[in-house]
Amino acid sequence: MYKNLLVPTDGSPLSVRTANDAIKLARKLGARITAFYAAPAYHIEVYGDYIPPDLLTPRQHVAAAKKTAQRYLDDIAKAAARQRVKCAGHYVISDATAETIVKAARKHKCDLIYMGPHGRTGISKLLLGSQTSKVLALAHLPVLVHR
Repeated sequence: MYKNLLVPTDGSPLSVRTANDAIKLARKLGARITAFYAAPAYHIEVYGDYIPPDLLTPRQHVAAAKKTAQRYLDDIAKAAARQRVKCAGHYVISDATAETIVKAARKHKCDLIYMGPHGRTGISKLLLGSQTSKVLALAHLPVLVHR
């Protein structure tokens, strides 16, 4: 059936639960996990003439994104290892989260995207998360939304 499950994460508790359930499914199917994190792109938040004293440089932002990604992806990899499921982790820096999730699934030859209804904003809180809705609209492969 499915051999490679893409599991996007944002590090939230819901995302962690979703990843754990994806790992259980992968174990039952004899599949592997491709954990994925889309870190936010660098933006300068300047208000008029005020520049925040804790403003990161672009280089610092990349380092912080890498550190965060590694933490999130390592957590999934450790959980997968406990269940004896193969796992690889990948991340990108992009504000186009849904698009990068779909591209990652294609790039890593995943045959299922297993994700939670996270990334919710505004009225979409009532339905599915905005990123989840976008992935559903963009993906040309099955998407399992874990609630």
